[in-house]
Amino acid sequence: MAVFERRKYEPRKEAKARARGIPGGLWTKCPGCGEVIYNQVLKKNLQVCPKCSHHFTLGARERLTSVCDGGKFIEHDAGMEAVDVLQFKGVASYASKLKANRKKTGLKDAIICGLGKIGGREVSLAALEFAFLGGSMGAVVGEKVTRTIERGLQKKAPVIVFSASGGARMYEGMFSLMQMAKTSGALAKLGAAGLPFVSVLTNPTMAGVMASFASLGDVILAEPKAMIGFAGARVIRETTQQELPKGFQTSEFLHEHGLIDMIVPRSEMKETLARLLRYL
Repeated sequence: MAVFERRKYEPRKEAKARARGIPGGLWTKCPGCGEVIYNQVLKKNLQVCPKCSHHFTLGARERLTSVCDGGKFIEHDAGMEAVDVLQFKGVASYASKLKANRKKTGLKDAIICGLGKIGGREVSLAALEFAFLGGSMGAVVGEKVTRTIERGLQKKAPVIVFSASGGARMYEGMFSLMQMAKTSGALAKLGAAGLPFVSVLTNPTMAGVMASFASLGDVILAEPKAMIGFAGARVIRETTQQELPKGFQTSEFLHEHGLIDMIVPRSEMKETLARLLRYL
């Protein structure tokens, strides 16, 4: 006969009630340091961990308001929508993916662009939204980046684009790849007019976006520890049959090797951009 009776554990009823009364989604665990952060604190800190400065993903609209004077900008071309011209079908159709991402983000596509002021100077600016199909560049994203550049030409204003993208949008095939040439051509006109283009790379900036307008800045800035490159590390390793250097495809590695001009924490981005605009 057992000396101690084994009982099945049953949580106290009041504990259950208390747990049910706590709403979810109030806290976020930082992948950098493991700190559990209150979401309101994270929001006020521009989605940067207050303990280790890990930069979480920041939405396109929040990014633009964080750098514009008074947190205001005038949005342009908000109604542009992608067309499923190839009638792409895989595990899920492109049309269904577009519908789901529009509902999730409240955006028509993976970019927001417009006019604003930074340090009192008018700028034409855009930001890619990674939450919308990985910030991929299809015909709409390419067209809106091009219009952002052309708006800078028209206004004789500097152009700033914040990139956050997995690359060209596979669902649009050749139409998405054509955007690489179109955006690059528009930047050639901007350069010929003597107007500056500042490219800001955030985590991640990859493939067709990095291989086109994102790498063509007169000044290229990047957020700390951002993943930046063309192909993924595994693909490069298997293609070259070589071990890659430590920290390969991080903003720090690329800054050390001369591709990036400055690494700028998010809290210093507005001030840095305003200073660059004064110089340029």
